[in-house]
Amino acid sequence: MKPLKALEVETGQNPVASIILIHGLGASGRDLAPLVQALDLRSIGAVRFIFPNAPIRPVSVCGGERMPAWYDLLAPDFSLREDEPGLRDAQTYLASLIDQEVARGIPSRRIVIGGFSQGCAMSLMTGLRYPLPLAGIAGLSGYLPLAGQTGREATEANRATPVFLAHGEGDTVVLLAAARLARYWLRAEGKDVAWHVYPMAHEIIGTEIADLNAWLVGRLVS
Repeated sequence: MKPLKALEVETGQNPVASIILIHGLGASGRDLAPLVQALDLRSIGAVRFIFPNAPIRPVSVCGGERMPAWYDLLAPDFSLREDEPGLRDAQTYLASLIDQEVARGIPSRRIVIGGFSQGCAMSLMTGLRYPLPLAGIAGLSGYLPLAGQTGREATEANRATPVFLAHGEGDTVVLLAAARLARYWLRAEGKDVAWHVYPMAHEIIGTEIADLNAWLVGRLVS
């Protein structure tokens, strides 16, 4: 299944950094586009935001309903049964977007990949396996897919890449416990994890955006 064309927004001419933000199940790149205005990254310089769009596919936990999804969800407990072929197809595509930014002249160390829910899962899966060092990986309200295989597949290039993890304590879609497991694994592997929990459900709130903003500036200011 082929993803739709990604949405791109540049905050100025000649971007010096790229941020790839990946939407969640049933959404589109446009749903995360308001973050361009919500984030204040002027201290970094011009930034290119890339908002990919997932392909339309049937989703098993939704009764086979067709919707934008990076991979199929086979069971309510996401880690119990996983759509490994779908996950790996999405990883290949998202890694190609990083490749594209490098080809356009953005050093890999000035590229951040992040996302919400399924987009969080894909940012962790793709970023940890990318062969060149990235500036950071940001995961909002998600979990670590294929956790048991990540240790041997994560690249040395991104062993020290900082990770931002944020979650809602009232999230009933992706339980806080799933995010805690991701934090546990990442820290056990020596990752620098900025961990944030908020009084929210499966959503993005202003306080979280402010914390993400500060983290991005710390990763991308020269």
